[in-house]
Amino acid sequence: MDEVAGAVADRVRREILLMLRDGPLTAGQIADRFAISRPAVSRHLRVLREAGLVSDAADGRHRVYALVTAPIEELMGWLAELTRPSAWQHRFDALETEVYRTRRERRTAAGPDRSEEKTA
Repeated sequence: MDEVAGAVADRVRREILLMLRDGPLTAGQIADRFAISRPAVSRHLRVLREAGLVSDAADGRHRVYALVTAPIEELMGWLAELTRPSAWQHRFDALETEVYRTRRERRTAAGPDRSEEKTA
């Protein structure tokens, strides 16, 4: 998961992943969309491949890259755990509900006369 997080930390690599979302592309097609050198794009593709985020296959003289989403799903699962409410938050929510319920019951038990006294 550390390799995946490191790979997606770079803006160019994130853009490459978005491009591959629409389907496989050759290294040349990917490189043509950037203002950086082809060797630089090649290095980005290598990082993505080593992180397991893309697969590559030879097609004649070209390398074709495709998106692999499984490693991203693992990272997303961890991020979901990180952002979900803590156990304490659930307890505080339950306490808040109980406080409001108790207040409502007390007002109901006090009757309408008592609420008129407060407004008068």
